[in-house]
Amino acid sequence: MPAIIDVRHVHKAFGGLKVINDCSIQVEEGSITGLIGPNGAGKSTLFNIIAGALPLDSGQVLFDGEDITNRPANELFHKGLLRTFQIAHEFSQMTALENLMMVPPQQAGEGLFSAWLKPGMVRSQEAEVRRRAREVIDFIGLHHVRNELAGNLSGGQKKLLELGRTMMTDARVVLLDEIAAGVNRTLLGDLVSNIERLNREMGYTFLVIEHDMDMIARLCDPVIVLAQGSVMVEGTIEEIRNNPQVIEAYFGSNVA
Repeated sequence: MPAIIDVRHVHKAFGGLKVINDCSIQVEEGSITGLIGPNGAGKSTLFNIIAGALPLDSGQVLFDGEDITNRPANELFHKGLLRTFQIAHEFSQMTALENLMMVPPQQAGEGLFSAWLKPGMVRSQEAEVRRRAREVIDFIGLHHVRNELAGNLSGGQKKLLELGRTMMTDARVVLLDEIAAGVNRTLLGDLVSNIERLNREMGYTFLVIEHDMDMIARLCDPVIVLAQGSVMVEGTIEEIRNNPQVIEAYFGSNVA
């Protein structure tokens, strides 16, 4: 399969501290690729560079063959490249259903002209967006809290809602940043199942940062290990678990 994300020789420093150092990775279209590494390896910084939230110093990022280096996040959103966050970003005073309805861009009701002069079109589009949001909320298993304020949801429910928000767009690649953090085991099972379904049934490509190795083992192939801002090794989860370099990077030379 061709690479839909192609990161080439990227460098990023903050002051004199090199965080990403000549890093190159590829994410194949249709894959669920894991990105792991010890704390401070540069994983989130690399995510932010790919997602357009942080400029790189040198190097190149390609999306489906197109150079997207230093393109802003809102532009990449319209191309189908999205990310989630370790801490969910919900509209706390809106319901779960309304949070989903907020996602689709360029809705007619957002414009004063259309709201005044084309109310029928606004109502029709809003009804379609609401229908789609109900389908998504059923898919992610949050039907029972669809009318609950998003701020009142549990951490795991917020993560499910954030995953659902990616379904309200024409997403092609989703960057998942520690989506398991703070999620109980039951809801984590729901999250993993939904990611698998989105990949299998809808063709989503995922790049996943995660510390939960059981989740990585179930979901990801291949797995890329980042250390000190560079790729240490790439392979299957079994190859990664048995690699002495990886063991030393995580646990130190005495354990290795």
